[in-house]
Amino acid sequence: MKNQTEIPTGSLMSKLLRTKNIKHFIDSYDMQLKSEPFHKYLENLCRQKGLIPSAVVKTSGIERTYGLQIFRGIKNPSRDKVILLAFGFEADIDETQEMLKAADKSTLYPKIKRDAVIIFCIKNKMSVMDAQEILSDLQLPLLGGESV
Repeated sequence: MKNQTEIPTGSLMSKLLRTKNIKHFIDSYDMQLKSEPFHKYLENLCRQKGLIPSAVVKTSGIERTYGLQIFRGIKNPSRDKVILLAFGFEADIDETQEMLKAADKSTLYPKIKRDAVIIFCIKNKMSVMDAQEILSDLQLPLLGGESV
């Protein structure tokens, strides 16, 4: 969902670090700064992938009512719920990282054991249940659950 005139993140950061007036920076680069609500992002992603929200929610393993509330913008998902949605969309690593950014959540980081497992599972197109099983076997917190 990139704008064709998008400024690379590094360039935008350089401009931000050099600015003397944050209001002027915001006004000047408003179109570069994320403002789309997450549920709109999901709506666009469904359209791009030819999926319907209920199918994504079902594949994700998120409770149906809660999942659909995320798609309607009623609920703001946790990082784990966004990751579960990525499984529901059968997203690759890049798509998962973009989803996390769109939801204002931290991206997956390979130096964190749990994140490394999640990255591995996404890369290998595993299901949520497979990922949960590996996390459980390694005594790491399950997605959307409590610590093991």
